[in-house]
Amino acid sequence: MSHGGVLVPGGFGSRGIEGKIAAIEWARTQSKPFLGICLGLQCAVIEFARHVLHYKDAHSAEFDKCEHQVVIEMPEHNPGNMGGTMRLGRRTTHFVNDESIVKKLYGNKASVDERHRHRYEVNPAYIEECEKAGLKFVGRSDDNERMEILELENHPYFVAVQYHPEYISRPLKPSAPYLGLIWAACGELKNVLSHVAKEQSPTDISAKSPSPFSHVNLFRHT
Repeated sequence: MSHGGVLVPGGFGSRGIEGKIAAIEWARTQSKPFLGICLGLQCAVIEFARHVLHYKDAHSAEFDKCEHQVVIEMPEHNPGNMGGTMRLGRRTTHFVNDESIVKKLYGNKASVDERHRHRYEVNPAYIEECEKAGLKFVGRSDDNERMEILELENHPYFVAVQYHPEYISRPLKPSAPYLGLIWAACGELKNVLSHVAKEQSPTDISAKSPSPFSHVNLFRHT
């Protein structure tokens, strides 16, 4: 069976978690396009910690009280009070890496506003170690403490986001991370990114600012 890419969506509970982690490992090691959403990002961090950082027991505090909890409950939330404990709503993510694929897919914006729905986050204690090994957190919260977007170095498309980009996706303005997965699975991502660069470049030396970016214009190139 042919697999063009892997999508691991959001969710709650331990059911199917090990299967999701195995699918992410396959996508990472086989250089297959991957997109993780919310819990999918957390599973990507768990997989990386287990198989690249060699913390064999790495897991999320949601599922296991292990030594290496690479995903933890956000400290401002009250454990045990399931209602009203979630980080909800539209929040700003700031890009910290100009070479980020996701940043380019968003039209090279400095920041994006996306909607969230989660109670757990990447444990800050493991961020530096992950980044040194190639898992880059290219998008972060206003206070620079929450990891919002990750990308894996030297991989065609290994991306995960803590937010839910589908919540504000529209027919004429589709979600950038999802489009990136589709374009990567079709083998068109490099072509698309080259057109993004062209649309963002002045057409002549007298131009004062880049052309406005539109995903609609990119459909004719794919």
